[in-house]
Order: sequence, then structure tokens, then C-alpha cells
Amino acid sequence: MLEQLLIHQPEDPIQFMIQHLLRDNDHVPKIVVLGPPASGKTTIAMWLSKHLNSNLLTKENMMGKKVSPVATEARNYYQKFKTIPNNMLIQLIKERMGEEDCIRRGWILDGIPETREQVLMIQTLGFAPRHVIVLNAPDTVLIERNLGKRIDPYTGEIYHTTFDWPSEPEVQNRLIEPKGISELETAQKLLDYHRNIARILPSYPKILKSISADQPCVDVFYQALTYVQTNHRTNAPFTPRVLLCGAVGSGKSLQAALLAQKYGLVNVCCGQLLKEAVADKSNYGQLIQPYFEKKITVPDSIVIKVLVSRLQKQDCVQKGWVLHDFPRDLDQAFLLRSSGFSPNRVFFLNVPLDSILERLTLRRIDPVTGERFHLMYKPPPTMEIQARLLQSPKDVEEKVKLQMDLFYRSSSELEDFYTKAITLNGDQDPYTVFEYIESGVINPLPEKVC
Repeated sequence: MLEQLLIHQPEDPIQFMIQHLLRDNDHVPKIVVLGPPASGKTTIAMWLSKHLNSNLLTKENMMGKKVSPVATEARNYYQKFKTIPNNMLIQLIKERMGEEDCIRRGWILDGIPETREQVLMIQTLGFAPRHVIVLNAPDTVLIERNLGKRIDPYTGEIYHTTFDWPSEPEVQNRLIEPKGISELETAQKLLDYHRNIARILPSYPKILKSISADQPCVDVFYQALTYVQTNHRTNAPFTPRVLLCGAVGSGKSLQAALLAQKYGLVNVCCGQLLKEAVADKSNYGQLIQPYFEKKITVPDSIVIKVLVSRLQKQDCVQKGWVLHDFPRDLDQAFLLRSSGFSPNRVFFLNVPLDSILERLTLRRIDPVTGERFHLMYKPPPTMEIQARLLQSPKDVEEKVKLQMDLFYRSSSELEDFYTKAITLNGDQDPYTVFEYIESGVINPLPEKVC
């Protein structure tokens, strides 16, 4: 909406915004398909148009309108000179894109713009594509391919004597050889194309996708379709607010540390915040101290105050944060939301009970040095050290199973609460898990997360 306001600069911006919202067309296709002669751009544009239920815009169909004075003038000019000037082409585009079906269902430009000047004229009108596809292939391949091109005069479908010959005899018999496909003519067109495309591409630096056309047409189409169905990152500032959910031992702390280290996020561990408050002897710490001494759960009303106090600090606001160990149940999730702090990325780390038990119950600590060991993954170097290792009471199998039971009771409710959460397999190499989380943080959320 802001982009359209800047382009059109309406006298009544409020009414303009209302009309823009009523149209609800921010996500309709706005695609440009470019490529040299015989690259298959018309076929790809046509298939995209059918698949996306959008409008295919070509010079031919825009000039073919019967009731348009602009189209009539362009058609007469083309019949006489076999080309149309830029200003006339831009008027055709302006008229066609202003029609209701283009506004409602979007558009796909086939082979337009052809020059840098046309790019600038289209931009001046306020028509900006969201996706630009450029097909590429060696000139020798394109010349050979162009020689076999045939067109169905009834449907406009393009066929090829070698690669795409129709099966119906009726269609075969009516195919015609288009003009201008000789080797010399094709070479001249390729020379003109290469001269112009080098000046066009810099106008679309962030929305451009180059696809090799020297492969089966179906493969080209699916690559193009995959690209146009992706959403680009907005230019608006994005501050990550990441929530990691998972059972004890699922790897939340490690993943939070990796995110904080790579992206400068503030690592917010709720349990650690409570310990720091007690150590600092703050007002909150004095409230928490009795619960620690009695080894009972700190009430949510106190926990949320400590957490909110941390999330309100300037570093969290400016850099973003990664939160773990809270919320653990639905009530805490509602409490976090009502406090005005909602994550924009949520990940659930799923790890089987057997793996959790293996990770936690085999942990040990050296009471002399304070060093931590794991009997399977990081065993002590000597028998002397092994003999003095101690197990934390919280790592006893019974207590781990109790913690897991508590998590499983509330996890389904949390997953229902965070409808756009991404569930990951946490029972794999931690850096593999981090790559999945990283991808979910830096990329836009999909329309539907399965």
C-alpha cells in the first residue's frame, strides 16, 4: 500500500487507501517473462497464465482489441511499419492493466519490456512486477530451435517439428511456419536482444530469476511456477522475535545460543532470568527467593513480570530476541500475549523420549573441576575422573520422565495456540537443526504450514 501511495500520490490518501484495501489484490500475479527468440517464453507465459488464472498480455492480444481506439491506432501502425513506437505500446499496457480483470486477477507480460526505455516508461505509470523471469540458452540452440517452430493459427499455440509436435492430425495440417525464423533473421534478433537485455536486467535486481531454457519445457515451467509462488521479503525492517518450544533436553538452549551468536539476538532463558534476579537481590529476586529455597514453582504472575522487564529493554527491542523455557503451557502463552509480546517465529523441537533419556540421564559433572561430561558423547579421559563424577538430581530417569509427561500434556495446546509454528525433528545433528531454524527465521512464513 505504501508503494502505491508513493507512486500515485493521490490528493485524498485516506480514500485511496480504502479503495486499495477493498480491491484486496496485493497478492495477484504481476509477472514479466523475458527471453531471446525461441527460448519458449511465450509458452511459459501462457502456461503460467492458465495455471494461475491470470491475464496473459502480449503485443498481439493488446493490439487485437476491437473496441479500443488505442488498439486500433496501434494495429494500423503495425500493419504499415511492422513495429509500434514505445509511447503507443505503453498506452496499450496502461489501458489493459487498468481493466477490471487485470486489477482483480493480475497480469503476465510476455516479452515486454524489450528495451531500457520501455522499463522506465512502465515504471513511470506505476506498474511494477513482483517477479521477473529470464530464460537463457546458447544462441546455437536457439537458432536450431527456431527453425522448427510452427504456430496454430486458430489457438496461437506454438509447436515444434522435433520437440513438440501435436498428436492430432487436424492440428498438424493447419500449422503454419511463422515469418522471420530463418537462421539469418534469428541471428539478428538475438543480437538485438543481447544488446537490450543487458540494460533491462539491472532494473529488477531483487525480483529476477534466471532459468536455463535448454532443458525440457515442463522443467522450465515448474521452476518458473515455483519462483512466482514465492513471496519476497518485505523492505520493512524485520526484528526477529523467536520462540523455541520443546521438552527438557530437546536442544533449545543450544539452538538459542547459536541464533544469538550468528544474528545478534538477545538470548532470553526464563529460568536463567529468575536465577539472575535472585543473585542480584533485586525487588523481583526477593519475591522469588522463598520459592527457590522451598524448591517450589515460582508463580506465573511473578515470572511474567521478570520476563516483560527483560523484553522491554532497548537491546531486545532493537536487536530482537530468542526466548525459551517460557511459555510451557497454554495459560502462560495467553499471559505472554496479553503482556504485548508475541513471537513472529515459533519452532517446536520434537525429540523422542528414548533420545531425551539418553541425552540427560548420562550427563555427569566433575565436583573438583566443575567440568561436564556425558558417558556416551563425552566420556571422562581417565578412570580416576570417572570414579568421582556425580549425577545431578534433576537428571535422574524418574524426574526426566516426569518433566516429559508435563511437557506432553501441554504441547498439543501450545501447537494449536501458535498456528503458524514450524515443527522440526530435533533428534539429529544440532547444526542440521540450526540450518532448518535459520531458514525459518530469515525466510517469509509460508501461507500454510503443514
